[in-house]
This record gives sequence, structure tokens and C-alpha cells, in this order.
Amino acid sequence: MRRYITFGGFLFCRRYHGCQRIRFDQTFRKEIKEILPNQELKRLPTDHPVFQTFYLIANIGGRQKVNPYLEGITIDNWTPVIYSQNDLSGAWARDKFGKWINECVPGGEGQRSSAFKMGINIIVYSLTSDYKKDLVHHPFIKRRQNL
Repeated sequence: MRRYITFGGFLFCRRYHGCQRIRFDQTFRKEIKEILPNQELKRLPTDHPVFQTFYLIANIGGRQKVNPYLEGITIDNWTPVIYSQNDLSGAWARDKFGKWINECVPGGEGQRSSAFKMGINIIVYSLTSDYKKDLVHHPFIKRRQNL
């Protein structure tokens, strides 16, 4: 895993049960420290490229709203490890009939929409790195979003 991450790989990890499974959080932090002992998992600043690669993100959604931020490990100018405690993919899950499997609490459908946008941004960031760090694209994104 260390080799994969340090040679350009990307790891997105999310906590599934929010506050109910604190043990996962502790285990993940311990394991990632063993994988990358010289790096630290830190809160990502709001101007990080992951918050602006496709959508301009102000609120991080998810199935549960545990923390209003993402954490990550940044090596040089690349953040190959991103960690969310809000169960982003739990907000995306549907059953075989197309109905939502999980309720999003406390923010409902707005929180689900934010989870989708954050997921898209994470995917775009993982493929493109920091190509949108220059902010020149913000007027185009705002126009697309009718802001």
C-alpha cells in the first residue's frame, strides 16, 4: 500500500457508521500511520482542490453528518489519501427498486445532494490532481450551477 500511494495511487476511505463505530476510526488512523509513518492525517483546508474540481463545495454531505470536513495526507502537492467520517457512499446507495437505502441525517435530501457532489469531486481530483487550483474556472462552475 505504501508503494501504491507513494507512486501516484489514490486511497479514499470513509467511515460507514459515523459515531457508532469509533473503533474503525481508531483502526484506520493506526493503519495509515503504519503505512505512511512520516506523514500525518490532517484536516483539508477549504481551498484544497478537492473542494473545487467540478463543484464548488461548501458543505460536505453523507449519510450521517459527523464532521464538516475531510481529512487527508498530502505528499508534496498531491493528496493521495482522503478520509471522510460522514459515510458519503451510504448516501448514494439504492435498493434494486431504485429507492434510497439510507436516510440522510440530520440534513435530508440536501445532505444527500452534497454527498453526490463531494463524491464527484473526489473522483475528478483522484484523476486530475490539482489542475483546478488556480481558481480561473470558478466563474464557469458558478454559471453551470446557476449561482
